[in-house]
Amino acid sequence: MEIRPYEPADADGLWELKRAFELGLGSETGGDDKLTAYEAKLTDEYRERYLAWVGRCVESDERCVTVADAGDGLVGYAFVLPESMAFVWDAAVLNEIYVAPERRGTGVADDLMAAALDLAREQDLPLDRMVLDVDAANERAKAFYRRHGFGHWGEMVAREL
Repeated sequence: MEIRPYEPADADGLWELKRAFELGLGSETGGDDKLTAYEAKLTDEYRERYLAWVGRCVESDERCVTVADAGDGLVGYAFVLPESMAFVWDAAVLNEIYVAPERRGTGVADDLMAAALDLAREQDLPLDRMVLDVDAANERAKAFYRRHGFGHWGEMVAREL
């Protein structure tokens, strides 16, 4: 397993992981309405916009997207927002981390988290911390983050537009 920075040639593999991430959020942490909403956003246009944004982020910091490459394809990724976006939360932001279900429990997520934390430690941040958003219903993710030293810090609220 190779943990390495994302390259443009990884776009198709990253997109498949991103789709699985989104669909997993929809199906595992919400009811049918949430799954339907997440499925509906995964259009070709969304794919193009997402991959273009990844490209812009990687141009800003080539290590902000780290992939787990099994040799025959990508099996996971971690996406830390570039330092230029540190003022979003006044901290490093772990935007996404995902490992394919068949590779969970193998240490891949730990390796991706280590790479994400290493990058965050190198960023010039207003606050010396990493933040992320985790769905309250995602017990597996919450346990993973607790194991890596994350704790409750504030509370995110949202509303529809």
